[in-house]
Amino acid sequence: MLAALLQRGMTATTGSSILAIIFLLPLFLVLACTLAMNGPVVIAHRRVGKGGCAFRCYKFRSMVVDAEERLVRLLRDDPEARAEWLRHHKLRNDPRVTPFGRFLRRSSLDELPQFFNVLRGDMSIVGPRPIVDAEIWRYGRRIANYYSVRPGITGIWQVSGRSDVEYRTRVAMDCLYARSARPTLYLWLVIATVPAVLSRRGSC
Repeated sequence: MLAALLQRGMTATTGSSILAIIFLLPLFLVLACTLAMNGPVVIAHRRVGKGGCAFRCYKFRSMVVDAEERLVRLLRDDPEARAEWLRHHKLRNDPRVTPFGRFLRRSSLDELPQFFNVLRGDMSIVGPRPIVDAEIWRYGRRIANYYSVRPGITGIWQVSGRSDVEYRTRVAMDCLYARSARPTLYLWLVIATVPAVLSRRGSC
């Protein structure tokens, strides 16, 4: 992969990702060894990216191994969980999340493997959060804004409260970024991510 990047010419984004991966390598190894004791280390979810193209989005596993099967049963048997899922496409107190996974999520460490998505060209460091197919309808006509940029590891939504933000507000933020993307906004969001992660505001 690195050879191919060098042949094409690395962008500032891919170069930053390589530096981040090298710097964070010891942490990657510690987290991987911890997760490997009871199941897969990394999961790859199908997400929708720039131009509507599907890609596999990497994350450190934060849930039990049979998470999808448990979700089906939970939404079938629990009306409150089903209503919350329909509103936000996530559960604030998701029973499928392991204790270590909860730590990964609150610290945003579960997102670190997405630097490899940046290297592959699927994502950018800054941009809308990558969505799944089932979320496309929530954007309506504004999905064109989402499709116009690469999804990112961080963005306006992430520095504005994450799970505390209503879904339609998140859609508006994604569209705002897509229409206003420029180097100064990109840099500001990278810097603003640090206190947002440390404060854990809206993390779940």
